[in-house]
Amino acid sequence: MSVKIASTNHPVHALVASRFSPYAFADREVTREDLVSLFEAARWAPSSYNEQPWSYIVATREDGKEYERLLSCLVDPNQAWAKAAPVLALGVARTRFVRNDKPNAAALHDLGAASAHLTFEASARGLAVHQMIGILPDRAREVYSIPDHSEALTGLAIGYAAEPANAPDPYRERDETPRQRKALTEFVFSGSYGKANTFA
Repeated sequence: MSVKIASTNHPVHALVASRFSPYAFADREVTREDLVSLFEAARWAPSSYNEQPWSYIVATREDGKEYERLLSCLVDPNQAWAKAAPVLALGVARTRFVRNDKPNAAALHDLGAASAHLTFEASARGLAVHQMIGILPDRAREVYSIPDHSEALTGLAIGYAAEPANAPDPYRERDETPRQRKALTEFVFSGSYGKANTFA
């Protein structure tokens, strides 16, 4: 399996350089031991007031009925490729603090931090995670009885990356295309917004 190593301008950890979001997944199951370690990594992510406002709804292909339920919460274009992943999950954020019932402005950020922890743990284990915003939040709420003040925000496809040729059209080309990112000068500022930091 070829890995899409990032062509970085500055040295970064190998896990950062090798992480990517495949559209092609191998026909290979994820062990329970690996799966629980991914969510253990998410568990230890930082959060505002240690609120830990994230939840995950998970289904494995081994449980066909539950897998189909979760797959149905993805938009059709994402279902087309995500159905090859052996594990699917929904990331849910509680948008109000448990401690005082006030709005938690950091909830979405904190869910992202937890999912990033999960993703890098996956990379360390040779797994890949493709996160997606293309889900059906209302369907997820109905199917899983998600309570008020909690929102399904993202989907995650988890498994082993396969060769791009295994991805359905038109996603094959995306897996074959080299990864690109903005330069530091485009998002690291100093003095005023939009003014590139001198070290960048």
